[in-house]
Amino acid sequence: MKNKIYKSLFLGISAALVATTSYAIISAENTEPDIKNTALAIPSIQAKVSSPVISSPVLAIPELEPLAQTTTISHKIKSGESLSTIFSALDLSKSDLHSIIHANEFGKQFASITPGKHLIADTNSDGQLQKLTYNKNAIDTLIATRSADTFDVEVISKTIERKINSTQATINSSLFLDGKEAGLSDKTIMQLADIFAWDIDFALSLRKGDQFTVVYETLFVDGKEIDSGKIISAEFVNQGHPFTAVKFEDKQGNISYFTPDGKSMRKAFLRTPVDFARISSHFNLKRKHPVLNRIRAHKGVDYAARTGTPIKTTGDGKIVYRGRKGGYGRVVIVQHGQKYNTLYAHLSNYKKGQRVGKHVKQGQVIGYVGKSGLATGPHLHYEFRVNGVHRNPLTVKLPHAEPIKKSLLAEFKSQTQPLVAQLNSVKASTLLAQNSQ
Repeated sequence: MKNKIYKSLFLGISAALVATTSYAIISAENTEPDIKNTALAIPSIQAKVSSPVISSPVLAIPELEPLAQTTTISHKIKSGESLSTIFSALDLSKSDLHSIIHANEFGKQFASITPGKHLIADTNSDGQLQKLTYNKNAIDTLIATRSADTFDVEVISKTIERKINSTQATINSSLFLDGKEAGLSDKTIMQLADIFAWDIDFALSLRKGDQFTVVYETLFVDGKEIDSGKIISAEFVNQGHPFTAVKFEDKQGNISYFTPDGKSMRKAFLRTPVDFARISSHFNLKRKHPVLNRIRAHKGVDYAARTGTPIKTTGDGKIVYRGRKGGYGRVVIVQHGQKYNTLYAHLSNYKKGQRVGKHVKQGQVIGYVGKSGLATGPHLHYEFRVNGVHRNPLTVKLPHAEPIKKSLLAEFKSQTQPLVAQLNSVKASTLLAQNSQ
């Protein structure tokens, strides 16, 4: 009897446990089990099994901040405008302008804006400047970006691709016209004239049939040609005499031109002080003066050119006279060491910023062509004196500049021999093409 009672009790507890466990399994298929309630229900036969409360979580959606509004203003720079007047016109802060200009060495470049180009200003919704952009040229762009109350200024430079071009031409009319016909830019033609200026007087000695060959760089950015670079090598045949020049760049980046054997193309004096002018009167000690109508020595050379044409000093020296001098009109006299001096007369005006005692470099502009004094038309009267004696500027033997230093000779040959070979290859190809026609 006692065993039957225990057996009945055991079966009852088991049934209760099975029922509770079954419900927990069914509930687990719908939601997570209430672990606390399940654990308490196991030891109690009378345990209540209540349906778990399922609560859906509420997701908090953050409020999105409104996008900052940026306005871009493109201003085309007009002649006479400065950065200050532009900031005033665009209602931009003058303190921001001060911060940009004084940010670093790049900031100062914003002061050198060019008419015709664009200044781009990005402002926020309050009209406060955030970024200022200026494309200086096809390569460099100035960008000033706000950083709190100051600006960071930088220059972004595009990659320059250099390609080598070459051309050969024959003189039919002038270096300028025939150079343009051969596809050379004004810049490259002027380089060519400067390289050979010590040996060839382009106003006097150029002859029809003279030839030149040029190997030069062309600069590209983003696949577009933007400029011509340096002449690499060149040959000019003037009245049957060939002159050859090659570029040499030292370790400091200084570029000079030499003959293939290392002699400098540069001499102490240029042959002519005016580019592409026409000689209207030669050196003649028995010439009849065109105004005074009597024999009066013409102790220099006259170069006819338009009024205002720049006049260059033919050598390094010091200005020892600058003013009016009788029939010479406006005059500049430059002393070159103890032995030489040059005189430039009939000027229309002087180069600003120069004075007596100021040192000038060869090729530097010292004045402009005019007809002051006794002159029938605009021209430059140029005299060359050696130890006080007038000499013919067109025939006087000019002293050479220093040749390549012996310490640089090996490097010079290594750098220039391929350039000479390239020049010879261009000449040979052109000759072959001419012979095959």
